[in-house]
Amino acid sequence: MKLENKVVLMAGAGSSAPGWSIGKASCVTLARHGAIIVALDASLDAAQDAAQEVLKLGGKALAVQADVTDPTAVEQAIALANHEFGGIDVYVANAGIGKIGGVTETQTSDLDRIYQVNVQSLLTAAKLVIPGMVQRGGGSIVTISSVAGIRYLGYPHLAYGVTKAALIQFTRMIAHEYAADGIRANTVVPGLIDTPRIQKNVSSAFSKDNNADEVRNKRNQQVPMQRMGTPWEVANAIAFLASDEASYITGTELIVDGGLTGKF
Repeated sequence: MKLENKVVLMAGAGSSAPGWSIGKASCVTLARHGAIIVALDASLDAAQDAAQEVLKLGGKALAVQADVTDPTAVEQAIALANHEFGGIDVYVANAGIGKIGGVTETQTSDLDRIYQVNVQSLLTAAKLVIPGMVQRGGGSIVTISSVAGIRYLGYPHLAYGVTKAALIQFTRMIAHEYAADGIRANTVVPGLIDTPRIQKNVSSAFSKDNNADEVRNKRNQQVPMQRMGTPWEVANAIAFLASDEASYITGTELIVDGGLTGKF
């Protein structure tokens, strides 16, 4: 794909636990297509881990620590990326959090916190990266939502689902506002993906004692393809939308879910 020497800022680049997250797999996948990776994560160790995987391939990578809800930290991270590589061509908004719970279990403070990470952080970053993209004649923004933002998945995940739905519309708005400037904005909508996040965040919805095998088996059975997706399968979709191969695609969503949302 046409990503040679494109500078990619990957927010949420690391993994919250040992293994391959969507962000970490995306850093490697984009680098394999020639991209220069700026791995941004709230955890410096996680950012460095993702960057190191890129360096192992012989690629270029810079690890940056920043909380996406902190505008000053994000501005400093982007300034560093601009200084090191001359600008950002692709921004991937992959940072995201959630909390199991429905209406009565969700506090306004929960919704505020999750909104700040999943939605408001895109506003912060977009304000900083878009002007440079306009100056250079274009760029690509890829946001990572979830099928929870378009469907009920069988368990209450209110704040996560609401904010992931908002992220889809936010991305469409960016796409239309900046289409004439050569900036494309699209959303990848993953389904049930086998990542370290499962056991950390949503296992209680599938197993009373958080049994890893039970969680994995139940999630596999939900999918028409009878398996969860891998982070690499989502990363391939991100790489496509980020690349010049998707030059006429903007303001839309690419669902990567093994047929889950079309089931019923």
